Amino acid sequence: MALLCGLLKRSRFPSFSSHLTRTFCRQAARPANTASSHFSCHTRKQGCRRATPTGPPLLFCGNGRTACVQVRSQTTSPVPGGPVRTPRAHRFHTSARLRALPVPLIWMVIKPLQKLLAVIVGRSIRKWWVALPDNRRELMRQWAWQRRWHLAAGAGVAMVIVALLLLTHLDESPVTGRTRLLVFSRENYMELAALTSEAYMEEFAELLVPVSDPRHQVVERVVQHLAQRNKDIPQVSEVTWSAHVVQSPNVNAFVLPNGKVFMFTGMLDTVADVHQLTIVLGHEMAHALLGHSAEQASLSHVVDLLSLILLTAIWAMCPRDSLALVGQWVQDKLKELMFSRPYSRKLEAEADQVGLQLAAKACADVRAGPVFWQQMEIRDQLTGEPTFPEWLSTHPSHRNRFTQLDRLIPQALELRESCVCPALPSTDPRIVFSKSVRVLLENAKDQGGGGPERARKPHLPHKPTSLPTGLPAALLPQTEPPPSPNVDQLSKGPPPVGASETVVATPVPAPAAGEGSQHALQSIIS
Repeated sequence: MALLCGLLKRSRFPSFSSHLTRTFCRQAARPANTASSHFSCHTRKQGCRRATPTGPPLLFCGNGRTACVQVRSQTTSPVPGGPVRTPRAHRFHTSARLRALPVPLIWMVIKPLQKLLAVIVGRSIRKWWVALPDNRRELMRQWAWQRRWHLAAGAGVAMVIVALLLLTHLDESPVTGRTRLLVFSRENYMELAALTSEAYMEEFAELLVPVSDPRHQVVERVVQHLAQRNKDIPQVSEVTWSAHVVQSPNVNAFVLPNGKVFMFTGMLDTVADVHQLTIVLGHEMAHALLGHSAEQASLSHVVDLLSLILLTAIWAMCPRDSLALVGQWVQDKLKELMFSRPYSRKLEAEADQVGLQLAAKACADVRAGPVFWQQMEIRDQLTGEPTFPEWLSTHPSHRNRFTQLDRLIPQALELRESCVCPALPSTDPRIVFSKSVRVLLENAKDQGGGGPERARKPHLPHKPTSLPTGLPAALLPQTEPPPSPNVDQLSKGPPPVGASETVVATPVPAPAAGEGSQHALQSIIS
């Protein structure tokens, strides 16, 4: 107590310290019949806890931006009606806590500045070298050659440091157990996802389908059903999932790390039934639970930092700025073709695998997954969509995705059976789809023999006029196998049991009589 009184006397706040000094010293000098207590608040909300059983009643409380310090001294006098010390309080204001920007957002801002700095440094080195006299250049070359082993050792030490930094940021994928590089944590991307979702909600404010629309309801219910059936995965149960349907012809869907799923109506027009919709949504949810956005940004960040050395060397060694610009362009393209796009295709394939598992646990007919990518391939070929080699794309080709999913079907069926799901129809949708395509191909050949006047323009998949507001019985675990209805037919009543086999081929476009359409269908069934 004596030491505490000494510290208070030397305080930088005379009035406040003198009051505390008088209180503490008098309390220390009082006899044992004095009862006092010490409370301290360690949170910004009102609330205190007892710290020591003895000592003066020192009360620290905070509420919002204002914090008060109240020192009270209560004495228990043996004589009733004895003197009681009145409480006194001192108030001071504290500033509100400031939140730092998300680390990925800071990196996105710094990224172009890093390239600009590398260009400036490289160009400055080139100008400095050109301005040197010939004898100074020769001396610099000799100096570098004489110390070549020292320079090589320094470069080796730098490489070891970089390797150690990369090894300390290795992480394990939640579901697949794959070892990956993760510089940005999932928590950092959750903060960035909150800002990104607000931006998307403002961008799609006039295009969002109303909540009462059946298309929104079926997507929302399928998303919630997937989340409920996969709640044993922590990355799924810790996120609040929600769906938003955007009125747009784009055949696309994406999900943010915070569980915001955005589905375009063009994608809804492409899926044939609720099983394909479940597989598509499972693929998107797999991206979020696996943290692919943070993983891809981590790789891009490391590659960009390492490429700064090469960029600086390009601008330092090229004799003219025009050649340096060409070299920088070549470097960017090589970086995309060698790192970014192959890694993106790898993540897409992993999301296909995990998404199929999520759909299997949700009792969907996983055999509809390969059929969906066959439909997409036919649709792209008949609509004249430009096709590029897979090594130029960020996604695997439709055919490769079909091959991969078809190879994973046996494992997915075993997983589905272990989740107490209803039995599937005996007819395989993949076989039904192939037979339907062969029938369409034969009809196209027959129509082509009648002359060009009988040729028809291919019809694209029809747009669904209505969608269900509830989950179909095929996705609900029960003892008896229910029918697997089509998305368009759910609102009209339960179809017969064989409807799930025949409805898969309904969105296949009718081929034209030309050779291009016949070749498109022939390539699918071959």
